[in-house]
Amino acid sequence: MNRRRRIYEGKAKILYEGPEPGTLIQHFKDDATAFNNKKHEVIEGKGVLNNRISEHIFLMLAEIGVPTHFLKRLNMREQLIQEVEIIPVEVVVRNIAAGSIAKRLGIDEGTRLPRSIVEFYYKSDDLDDPMVTDEHITAFGWANPQELDDMMALALRINDFLTGLFLGIGIRLVDFKIEFGRLEENDTLRIVLADEISPDCCRLWDIETDEKLDKDLFRRDMGGLVDAYQEVAQRLGILAESRPAAGSGPVLVTDNSN
Repeated sequence: MNRRRRIYEGKAKILYEGPEPGTLIQHFKDDATAFNNKKHEVIEGKGVLNNRISEHIFLMLAEIGVPTHFLKRLNMREQLIQEVEIIPVEVVVRNIAAGSIAKRLGIDEGTRLPRSIVEFYYKSDDLDDPMVTDEHITAFGWANPQELDDMMALALRINDFLTGLFLGIGIRLVDFKIEFGRLEENDTLRIVLADEISPDCCRLWDIETDEKLDKDLFRRDMGGLVDAYQEVAQRLGILAESRPAAGSGPVLVTDNSN
């Protein structure tokens, strides 16, 4: 088997050269990081769960017309994706005060916001991903005004869909982070959803108990991260009902993927 060429390695994923021009293989690692990699740990099974959860959500978003880079899942840890030019801006949609917005504005965590709020952060680990405005984004050429409008519209559409999806399985979508890229189609550039959507980049609380089912369990040293991710996968219907024996890793529902 030929050794694949590594294109890029991030905190939670590795990108390899794909089998066809314009494609990449996205590999999900078990690494858990927080505070821009200042906190780091390897948690067995995390990458497998994120791969399947993100695949499930991207496929559902595609069904409602949200353009994405996702092509298909290859195995338990890898996806085939379209190669895109990543826009260096993280888009965060907030429905309930938690994390940095609660600290910045002195709002009690758990307070429902007057409306969904969209924030932008410049992708730079060295600068700790500083919050920026649309003026910064367009002035520095990270995205043009039309691209920014497209990103905003898609982010709010994704929020509407995910809020309903999670509500239906007893989970409150507190906030989430997404990334976008430029995909060349017929000599034009189109904005598409990229990266992943998983409990790594969402805050998910149980509706009845407010139990955290996301990476805050790792950030706040609460433990039980894989169990929480398994719970999300199970409620989404992609994890077998029976819990695996300790140490055996997640038991995922099989399908016809290679």
